[in-house]
Amino acid sequence: MVYFVGAGSGAADLITVRGMHLLEQADVIIYAGSLVNPELLSYAKAECKIYNSAKLTLDEVLTIMKRSEAEKKMLVRLHTGDPSIYGAVREQMDELDRLGIGYESCPGVSACFGAAASLNLEYTLPDISQTLIITRMEGKTKVPAKESIESLAAHKTSMAIYLSTGMLDELSKRLIAGGYKKDTPAALVYKATWPEEIAVTCTIETLPESAKEHGIRKTALVLVGDVITHQNYQKSRLYAPDFSTEFRQAKEES
Repeated sequence: MVYFVGAGSGAADLITVRGMHLLEQADVIIYAGSLVNPELLSYAKAECKIYNSAKLTLDEVLTIMKRSEAEKKMLVRLHTGDPSIYGAVREQMDELDRLGIGYESCPGVSACFGAAASLNLEYTLPDISQTLIITRMEGKTKVPAKESIESLAAHKTSMAIYLSTGMLDELSKRLIAGGYKKDTPAALVYKATWPEEIAVTCTIETLPESAKEHGIRKTALVLVGDVITHQNYQKSRLYAPDFSTEFRQAKEES
């Protein structure tokens, strides 16, 4: 059996309880060594075999999975953040389907939520934004034309932009071309929730300058939107005294 487990955003204690228990039970662990906090491997039992997928091809990963299945061993495929966000898990699952090997997924805390916690953000402030767009710039991995930065920026909502720190000059220009104002609040969060985390607030226009000033070149998340400064928003109607819910009746004015 293969378990795809989300390692969380970085801090070793931000993995889910279920994910931790799966690591404790695993006979074999394949972890994304380029991004996963190695402290998480301390949950593994002494006899567990551990492989770093940063040094492996997809075929080599699958070979380990096939061997583990043949030996009736439990394998954890440990991905950074949540496996469903830029985890490249579907291609592995399709091959496991073809091979008749069972698998399950265990979610994790993605970097955009770790970054929000570090900055004490709410992405969905009433009257400011009720939508969070998770996306990336096009690099070695292509992005569909309909999902260009400009087309997404036109919504002027909250955005979390992954895998784009090395292209901040272009990203800034394209966000502005899409409709954001130059002074729209932005943030750079390097290695969110790790001990060495760096969180910088700035504007869309000053993203490149802020990155250079703080020596941020990779492994950072870009956040964009007016929610970052959390001003001029409306309070939630859920807790308003004149608002009825299934659990509470609206209170009459005295």
